[in-house]
Amino acid sequence: MSELSFEQMLEESLKTIRTGEVVTGKVIDVKEDEIVLNIGYKSDGIITRSEYTNEPNVDLRNLVQVGDEMEAKVVKVNDGEGQVALSYKRLAADRGNKRLEEAFENHEVLTAKVSQVLDGGLSVIVDEARIFIPASLVSDVYEKDLSKYADQEIEFVITEFNPKRRRVIGDRKQLIVARKAEMQKALFERIAVGQKVEGTVKNVTDFGAFIDLGGADGLLHISEMSWGRVESPKKVFKVGEKVTALIKDINGEKIALSMKFPETNPWANAAEKYAAGNVVTGRVARMTDFGAFVELEAGVDALLHVSQISREHVAKPSDVLSIGQEITAKIVDFNEADRKISLSMKALEIEAPAEEAAEE
Repeated sequence: MSELSFEQMLEESLKTIRTGEVVTGKVIDVKEDEIVLNIGYKSDGIITRSEYTNEPNVDLRNLVQVGDEMEAKVVKVNDGEGQVALSYKRLAADRGNKRLEEAFENHEVLTAKVSQVLDGGLSVIVDEARIFIPASLVSDVYEKDLSKYADQEIEFVITEFNPKRRRVIGDRKQLIVARKAEMQKALFERIAVGQKVEGTVKNVTDFGAFIDLGGADGLLHISEMSWGRVESPKKVFKVGEKVTALIKDINGEKIALSMKFPETNPWANAAEKYAAGNVVTGRVARMTDFGAFVELEAGVDALLHVSQISREHVAKPSDVLSIGQEITAKIVDFNEADRKISLSMKALEIEAPAEEAAEE
């Protein structure tokens, strides 16, 4: 048997490689934009920056050190300069696709950072494999501006997996819908009419406020915001504010709320406070031609009839009174059943001279 020359032995000891094969090598040099690997082949392997990462302009010297061992995928056995073109990114993407395929089949919930906000949705990367989440599947509500999701970590499931067509679709919406359904079920199991609940003001309209109770929204109608009169809900509540309310009614998935707590009902001890003969102070709240309505406290209005304003003739209340004016009057009638109270300023005018005469 003839002896092999040293060159032949060296040639045979070096492995042969094929395009698409995964090789392991040791880093022998790192430049800003490329990595050189000794892969045990007659030529060294080269990984360019674009074949290492999707991040543009990154300095590879900050990511890889000489002496590191790493795997890569053979892109070309001869890159035209006698070296082997390798890709770390494509190997990672292959493995990422395998990972995504398993996640797709198992309906696994994945978490990843949003890498790009696109016109039609979001792009996320899992193990170098890219997933697209269409705008319609980002949330359960329409969102015109998706820029708030930039660099955010989000959860999603993969609903379509077709790597050959480079089509891997993620869905965040169904997770939100499912979570809200669970929260809604839990909420309705624990709440009851008459119970106090805490929530956050979600939206304020002219007729009321919608309160997020954590699973469902409750409507706090303007007429239920106070025992007194509320002119504009927007002056009372701000979005994001925490509130405590009473569950007034539950009708299917609709929850009606109230802030008219029984313990603060001003009519609870009104019979004593506003008994006929008592002298009270109040604020003129509104006027008609026949009299003025005086707010004695939030939720308790009394009527001061035009004939009871003064001993002198008054044609209409606005001739002598103004909105917001504080007045003192005597209660001449209290009707608890109809929640009606009648006042008289004239009665005090009549009593004053009588008292002065008695003193003299």
